[in-house]
Formats: sequence, C-alpha cells, structure tokens
Amino acid sequence: MANFGSWSVLTTDFLVVLYLALAGVTFASLLHLANGKWRFQVRFFAVSLAGLFPLAGVLLLVLLSSGDHTFQWLNHAQGAEHHLNGWHNYTFLVSREIIGFLLVAGFFGLFIKYQHMTSITDDPKVHRTFRNIALMIPVFYVLYGTMVAWDFEMTMVPGWHSATYAPYQFVSMFHCFLAFFAIMLFLLKKSGKVVKPYQPFVFNYLAQMMLAFTILWTYFYFTQYLIMWYGRLPEEMDRFNGMMLHQLAPLWWTFLILKFIVPFVTFATWTPNRHNPNIIVSVAACILVGTWIERYTWISGSVSPQFYHLPMTSILDILLTLVVVVAGWLSVKMVMTKYGLVRA
Repeated sequence: MANFGSWSVLTTDFLVVLYLALAGVTFASLLHLANGKWRFQVRFFAVSLAGLFPLAGVLLLVLLSSGDHTFQWLNHAQGAEHHLNGWHNYTFLVSREIIGFLLVAGFFGLFIKYQHMTSITDDPKVHRTFRNIALMIPVFYVLYGTMVAWDFEMTMVPGWHSATYAPYQFVSMFHCFLAFFAIMLFLLKKSGKVVKPYQPFVFNYLAQMMLAFTILWTYFYFTQYLIMWYGRLPEEMDRFNGMMLHQLAPLWWTFLILKFIVPFVTFATWTPNRHNPNIIVSVAACILVGTWIERYTWISGSVSPQFYHLPMTSILDILLTLVVVVAGWLSVKMVMTKYGLVRA
C-alpha cells in the first residue's frame, strides 16, 4: 500500500471520467424535462461526453482487478473479516460495480439513441418513449452515483458512514461537469470548428447553474460536517480531522476555496460576471481543479499519511493523468466528429 497515493490519483481520474459521461446525459435529460429551450443549442454536445464510457469501463476494470491497491481495507479483511459488514464483501463489490456500470451505460445509450430519433421524426410514439426514458435518467444517476460514492469513497474507511455522503458526492460531480462543459464549449467556439455554432447566452445559463450547484454543494458539505461535529461523534470526526487539520489540510482548504469561495464571490456579487465567457471559464477551471482535489483528498485520506503523498508530486501521477486526459480527449473528439458536431 506504499503507493496508495498514486492509486488514489487513478481512482480520482476514473471518477472524473465516469461522472462526465454520466452527467452529460443527465444534463440533457434535465433540460428536456424542464422544457429548456436552450437544450437545442447544447444537448448533442452534452451527450457526446458519453464517448467517455469505454474509457471509464477500462479504468473501472483496472481498479477492480487491483484489489488492495485500490481498496486499502482489503489488507485487513483477511484476518478480521468478522469486523466488516456485507457491503465490504469484495466479490459482491466487483459484481455490483460491473453490473451497475453496464446497466447505466446501456440505458444512457438508449437515451442518446432516442434523442437523435426525436430530431429526425415527429412520431408521437418516439417522443413519448424518449420522455419516459428521460424521466428515468436522473433516477439512474442518483442510484448509481450513490453506489459509486459509497464504494470508492465513503466506505474506504470501514465503519465510517454519513447519511448525506452520496448526494454530497454526486452533486459535487455534477458541479464539476457544468464547469468542464463550459470550458469545452468555450474552447470549441474558439477553435472555429463547430458546425452549428451555439449562441453566447448558453454561457450565462451555465454560469447560473454553476452558482446554483455551488450553493447546493456547500449545503451538503456543511450539513455533513455539522451533524458529526455537533453530535461529538469521535469516530466520524477522526476522518474529518485527519483531512482538515493534518497533512491533507492544504488540499482540503484549497478545494473549499476553489469550489465555494471563488464561484460564489464571482457569480453572486457581480451579475455582469455571469455574462462574460472569459470570467465564466476562469471560474469553471477553479471548480474543475477543486473537484479533482476534493476527490483525491477523500480517497487518499482514508489511510495513514505514510501511505499517500500530495498529488502530482510523482512522475507516475502525472503520466497516469496525462494518459487518461489524452485518451478522453480523443474519445470525445471522435464522437463529435463522427456525428457532425465539429469539423475534422
């Protein structure tokens, strides 16, 4: 477990890739259910991130096959199995993660198929089926996101639990998606390769959503901590204290600043900032980096400080992340080119 820090980097990369794919489709479904007219500007770009599902699947298999490198509690499972509950059964964990991933990827793919069909036909049956699928997408996102949050973060410390950890995590990752999507649309517009350019007002709408999810994420962040602190629950607070007050403290307070202070102050105090794409993208970059640091902090902070290190301070960390970034960029670019969203 000496290199758990590097495995935490890979796990963090996996979670970011997975949730970009999940949230892209979920975002399109929410805009459809809310009858947001601006969905026609961005919905195909959003679901193009589903091209990351194959990469997420490969990363998932690597992590699951790595055993105690990924799930450090396996080191203690051999001699103290009676202390671990059924959720920590490794066979069960691997099975539910693989089955859950295949079900979600397949169902989200069905949404993408019917979204395309609704753009080329007025058949009421097709549109009704698409609406019904769209209704289920947020349900899948919440249920699957809960399982992922528990398996890869919350239960990394056996016996530690929080009733709000799952929404805290998947709300944070949707926050991350909004930031990434704003950056992606900005860079695509700058490249001049977009076949059907979207209108500038989409950046204002994304900024408003980023502000809303900044507030929502902060609510879950604070209430989760407050309950344990106010209740004087020492076992639960030990994990918080280890991250907030010791070796990981710089990371903890950094992601709080990047995910709450920067976006809230920028978007809530001066309305014109929500109409300036350059400022929006700058804030989005802070949210994106802050979310990555947040995920790494929770994962690596589940072990003793001797087993982790500050991220990106080793060549392996950098190489792993570069490989994931390049593979993800090529995957999404191929999807957008294939479906005529951008010129090759």
